Amino acid sequence: MDALLADLISGDEALAEAAMNELVALGESVFPAMQALLKSPNADHRWWALSVLAQIETVDVDWLLSSLDDDSLEVRQCAALGLSVRSYPEAVSALINTLRDPDSMLSTLAANALTKIGKEAVPALLDLLENEKENKSARLGAMRALATIADPRAIPAMMAALEEDSVFMNHWAEIGLEKLGLDMVYMKLK
Repeated sequence: MDALLADLISGDEALAEAAMNELVALGESVFPAMQALLKSPNADHRWWALSVLAQIETVDVDWLLSSLDDDSLEVRQCAALGLSVRSYPEAVSALINTLRDPDSMLSTLAANALTKIGKEAVPALLDLLENEKENKSARLGAMRALATIADPRAIPAMMAALEEDSVFMNHWAEIGLEKLGLDMVYMKLK
């Protein structure tokens, strides 16, 4: 495993990717080494460790969640991407906070992870829409996630979004209503 770890942090993308795939195949046995890399002062090392961990089904979600607060934007993005691989309902609160990040890629990845969680994320997404008035990007990410999840509890929020002065909010609200089979009702009201 030492050779694989050396390749993973070598700085050579091709070597690192090949090593990542082999390390993922080793499963839980790589956890101690990846945990050590998560503590590295080198952001690239932390990024590769997260890339390996996110692909192992039995990963401790706390390792991914703690990386949402990393100093490195790329590491935070990798953590959010890792959280979108599987449904992690315990990540909802942290992902809602990440929706507010000024980096559009990071907030988009957080919205994707919330979408993966699905119906369990709906109450927090609706709460964000109701209480977050300033951060338009976070609101848009929440509406996109709600539209994709297509939970009937979001209908009032989608209807309200149709009244907003935002083409993007209108777009996602329309998509959500259509997925819920309410596009004909919406068309009649329009």
